Amino acid sequence: MKEHIDKIREQLDLIEKLEKTEEETQFVRNFDAFEIPSIICSIVDYLIPALSPMEGAVYFYLFRHSIMENGQQHLRTSVNTLLTITSSHHKEKENLSPHSVKTALRGLQEIGAITAAGDTNHDGSLYKINLPDEIPLCLEKMKSQEISKNAPVNEAKELDFYNIAENRLKVFERDSYKCHYCKKQLTRFSATLDHIQPVSKGGDNSYNNLITACLHCNSERGNRPIMDFVTK
Repeated sequence: MKEHIDKIREQLDLIEKLEKTEEETQFVRNFDAFEIPSIICSIVDYLIPALSPMEGAVYFYLFRHSIMENGQQHLRTSVNTLLTITSSHHKEKENLSPHSVKTALRGLQEIGAITAAGDTNHDGSLYKINLPDEIPLCLEKMKSQEISKNAPVNEAKELDFYNIAENRLKVFERDSYKCHYCKKQLTRFSATLDHIQPVSKGGDNSYNNLITACLHCNSERGNRPIMDFVTK
């Protein structure tokens, strides 16, 4: 009986790995390991100040073994694993317990730093580790900072906002990383750019001819005139 159960669990784990959403696929496509320093700076600047020491330790463990290790946002782990890892680095060991780890996980979920992403099994619970771009309190801090530092766009010097990475980010920031069509909150890894006037119909890669869109809406629209797609 146990052998049958183990085989079923193996099959479920396999299915879980194969079932990637469009957003996960887009994240992997856009993820660049060279952005890790920038992401860590965002975590330190915008997220860590809002966390307790235990929440910070748990979040960094999850981040280290998911996004930083293999460019994936999901990780399955258990309370016992987290307790072992954090206790080896925590000075106040008398305050460590399964309850304290569970409290930290709950706190991280409440502020949107992590999201429960699947059922719990013998290997633990599956979590999606969110980046500051996806966490509401971090987004608010980012927006307030961007308002104070954003300079007017000089289109004469910066004509290509589609192919140049730093220019793409300016369009995403202008649109608050939200899909123009369905209003879904996106990140630098899940967002795409859509041409208001398609290139095939004379459109260019200028700042004012690009809008932020999720992969699904961008694909659905195709080459149709933007008003036809919005109306539909």
